[in-house]
Amino acid sequence: MIRRRNPRSRRSAVAVAVVAVVAVLALGACDTTDDQAPKAEAEPGPSVLAPGKPGEPARTLSPDEVKRATPDSTPNAADFSYAQMMIVHHGQALEMTALVAERASSTQVKRLAARISAAQGPEIEAMEAWLKNHGGAENAHGHDHAAMPGMATDAQLKELAAAKGEAFDDLFLKLMITHHQGAVTMATEAVAEGNNIVIGEMANDVIAQQSVEINRMRAL
Repeated sequence: MIRRRNPRSRRSAVAVAVVAVVAVLALGACDTTDDQAPKAEAEPGPSVLAPGKPGEPARTLSPDEVKRATPDSTPNAADFSYAQMMIVHHGQALEMTALVAERASSTQVKRLAARISAAQGPEIEAMEAWLKNHGGAENAHGHDHAAMPGMATDAQLKELAAAKGEAFDDLFLKLMITHHQGAVTMATEAVAEGNNIVIGEMANDVIAQQSVEINRMRAL
């Protein structure tokens, strides 16, 4: 005897199967969304291509590796001391160059003084801004300005202000060479003992520029 299936039962079975398939697909979609969400949140920052040593290939550094490889540039006492002293040191150089226009006879000395003034004025402003940004007032140290290397004495400054013509030229060059040598000494110490990158760059600029000017003044 052949039994005929009830059409309603057959339709119910199909409906259940369809619902089951839809449920499975829905769960699969939820799983995919859940899997992708954490990946989006954990998306790493941009990597950095770092050149390798001579003969070695470049390396790709992760953001964490870049952070660990970045040197600590926290200012130390030597950095603050250099900025504070060099502002005063440069200030005396500007005081000396201000006398040149009216008292010097040599065109070369006048041009040299103009270059010194043009360079050291902005350097003073840069160091003052650096101190302001790094709490210079809170990190101020007492310094004996007269003990700074290369500084002219009050008597020497008075003598320079009273001189004129070739006598002024000769004394100016003598005092400024000594002054520059002192600045190079201070800058060399800052490079060796300081920790801040910006101060180190400023000090290296002083060493390079004033060493050239020393040689130029010696040749006059």
